Amino acid sequence: MNDPFKQAAANRKVLTAGEDAAGRLDSFLTEALSGEFSRNRIKSLIEQGAVSINGKPVTEPKKKVQPGDRFEIDLPEPEDPEPKGEDIPLDVLYEDDDLIVLVKPAGLVVHPGAGNWTGTLVNALIHHCGNSLSGIGGVKRPGIVHRLDKETSGVMVVAKNDAAHRHLSDQFADHGRTGPLERAYRAVVWGRPRQLKGTIDAPLGRAGDRTKRAVKREDSDDAREAITHYEVVERYLEKPDGTSLASTVECHLETGRTHQIRVHMAHIGHPLIGDPEYGAAFRTKANLLPDAAKAVVSQFHRQALHAFMLQFEHPATGETMHFEAPMPDDMAALVEALQAAT
Repeated sequence: MNDPFKQAAANRKVLTAGEDAAGRLDSFLTEALSGEFSRNRIKSLIEQGAVSINGKPVTEPKKKVQPGDRFEIDLPEPEDPEPKGEDIPLDVLYEDDDLIVLVKPAGLVVHPGAGNWTGTLVNALIHHCGNSLSGIGGVKRPGIVHRLDKETSGVMVVAKNDAAHRHLSDQFADHGRTGPLERAYRAVVWGRPRQLKGTIDAPLGRAGDRTKRAVKREDSDDAREAITHYEVVERYLEKPDGTSLASTVECHLETGRTHQIRVHMAHIGHPLIGDPEYGAAFRTKANLLPDAAKAVVSQFHRQALHAFMLQFEHPATGETMHFEAPMPDDMAALVEALQAAT
C-alpha cells in the first residue's frame, strides 16, 4: 500500500535563497531549479498555491525574493493525458528516461487533431511509455519537439519530461546553428535539378488554407525564412541532353517549416513523386516510363519523402546522438523500379 506521506515528500522540492538572491519569484525558481520546469509551469504552480515561502503559501509570481528565504514547492502528480493510450506498434531505435527515438511510418499522424483524434503517434507513445512519462507541463504526455507530415516516414525524437522537452525544443529552434542538431531526408523527385548541389533560400507562408504552403515574397506578412540544402545522389533515365526523368535528392534542413522540402523542390521545378498537393501537375510524366516502372510510380500515392537521419545533443548527458533509418519498403520499391528502367 502506498504511503501518502512518503509520496508527498518525494513530490516536494525545498531550497533556500542565497545571499545574492533577488528578482521575482517565478524567475528565481525557474533558474534555481536548473531549467527542470519552464517559467510558465513555475508560474502556474505558484498561482495554484503549490509554493510557500518561509512556511507561508504565496500565489503571486511577481513577489520579490529575499536572501535567506526558504521555499517549498509541492509538485502535484501529473494528470492523465486527454488523448488515451492505444496499442499501436512502434519501431523504437533508442529509449531512456528522458527521450525516445523512433521511426514513424508513412500514414501515421503525429498528434491528435481535426479528423484524427485517435490512432496517432501520441496515442501510441502514451501506451508504450506508460509511467515513464513524468509529465510535460503537468500532464503525462509525450513532448513533441518536431513533426513529420502524415505521409512522410522517418526518424523522430520525443521528450519524456519537461527538462528534456525544453532542451530539445531549444535545439530545434536553433536549427543546429550552434549545436550538433542535423536533419537529413531522401526525396525522389521528377526531373533533375540543373545544379547537382545547391541551396534553396525561399521564404514560405500560407497558401489559402490551414496547412498548404507556398513560396512568398520576403515582405509578405506571413513569410518565414526557409532554407533547404540539397544534393542529387542518383539519377534515373538520363537523356542525351543531360537531363533525367527522375532523381533521388538528399536534403538537409537549415530551417524546419511546414512542407518545406515539398514546396522548395516544387518551386525549382522538381516536385516529389506522388505528392498530391505540390506535384499533381506532373502525374502524366509516369507515361514516359517503361511499363514496369510506370505501374509502380502510378500506384505510389504519397510524397516520396523519408527522414533518414537525425542527430542531436542528449538533453541530460550532452552526448551527440546520431540515428539513421533505411527507406521504407514502398520507397525502396519505387527506387528499384526507376533503377531497373534506367
